[in-house]
Amino acid sequence: MNLRGRNKVSPEFSMSSMTDIVFLLLVFFLLTSPAITPDALDLILPKAKGKSSNKPNVSVSITKDLDYYVDKERVPRSNVKSAVIEALSNAEERVIFLRAEGDVALKNAVDIMALGNEIKAKVILAVDPNQK
Repeated sequence: MNLRGRNKVSPEFSMSSMTDIVFLLLVFFLLTSPAITPDALDLILPKAKGKSSNKPNVSVSITKDLDYYVDKERVPRSNVKSAVIEALSNAEERVIFLRAEGDVALKNAVDIMALGNEIKAKVILAVDPNQK
């Protein structure tokens, strides 16, 4: 009585499927790598969908004409620091809500952030949730 099976399994390993996968990964990384370099990207303003849990104690707004407003009151650039310190004088938690229009140079927004760091206040940057 001969009980040997007729279907013999070959002990050889076929590498063709493995080479296909490696080739596809290589093509994928070659195509997506130019998009990863920071010099090749156009900057897009940040978007946010959620609401901040912090309640702002003072709001600083910068218009495209470089007019500064502290809590809806127009303030000259030279007096922004004193107006913010005065607005935060009775605040339990120091939070500055920074609103800068899209055409405002980054330097102007960074100056307000540096002011917040100097007076040890948290700065929250306002973003447009409906930006496309």
